[in-house]
Amino acid sequence: MKPLRVGLIGAGGISRVHADGWLALDADVTVFSHEGADALAAEYGFAVAPDLDSLLSACDLVDIVTSTTSHGPLAHAAIRAGKHVICEKPLAGTAAEAREIVVAAREAGVRLFPAHVVRFFPDYVAMREQLVAGRIGEPAVLRFLRGGEAPRTGSWFHVEAEGGGIIRDQMIHDLDQALWIAGDVVRVYAVRSAPAADAVAPDAVTAHVVLTHASGAVSHVQGTWGPPGLQFRTSADLAGSLGTLSIDSTAHSPSRIELPGSAASGGYLPPQTNAVSPYTAELRAFVGAIASGEDAAVTPVDGVRAVQLAEAAAASLITGQPVEVALDPIETEHAR
Repeated sequence: MKPLRVGLIGAGGISRVHADGWLALDADVTVFSHEGADALAAEYGFAVAPDLDSLLSACDLVDIVTSTTSHGPLAHAAIRAGKHVICEKPLAGTAAEAREIVVAAREAGVRLFPAHVVRFFPDYVAMREQLVAGRIGEPAVLRFLRGGEAPRTGSWFHVEAEGGGIIRDQMIHDLDQALWIAGDVVRVYAVRSAPAADAVAPDAVTAHVVLTHASGAVSHVQGTWGPPGLQFRTSADLAGSLGTLSIDSTAHSPSRIELPGSAASGGYLPPQTNAVSPYTAELRAFVGAIASGEDAAVTPVDGVRAVQLAEAAAASLITGQPVEVALDPIETEHAR
């Protein structure tokens, strides 16, 4: 069997965890980037494409790991060339642009995979499985925290028009988790430590987003870009009508459960494991979805919905008021 031919676009920080994944999957990888392609290719034994057209002719699947504003143009170029597309979050800078990418992929008959990697972290997967199994009853209050050292000073991450600041770039992981776990959101309210009108977000910033779900559940999502050396941490706490679930990346026992009679159960959540990188698991799942024709764990519309929430949060920051939202309906790829 011939190896999968992958075109990796971008050679920044996130590119290496994708490169590790493709290496583990024995893919034949070609890299194109305006900066850093030669160094990345030399490190991993990949080929280098001198331009985008050369990359597209050398691959079957395109993996986009570039800055947010380039996602749309690159995805459309790959789709026009008949290539399947994996795109790092967020799928696009605006919900309208994200929808255009989804429609283009659908019309071209190629697969589109928004890379929402937290859906592949074992603790988050196990937590959702327990919720779906009814272990804590109906979800009522959800809390998500994500924080660590801020991106490099002066980088595109801090430019609101490019990276979207902390909400669209960093917190979108947990906005997606809230949707994945508690379903549709009808109202969004956001506050931030830095003024929303600033074109450039400061190095240190904290944002808090409150999501009101259609079910009546409420999610509190907090994100922090902190000073150099701040330890990266994520946590999630779910409270339901029958119990609670909690995970914390810095805890000695990162997953715990509090349920009636749980002492005799032997525990419902496995300990965190790094045996397989979630990024590798994500790429493997997407490749498997292409081979099988089945729906992926993250669908194109999931990418749109997460951007819709980030967009609503940005609007709330400007107005200081809650924003009502009507999310695009969940749709399986086979219903296209």
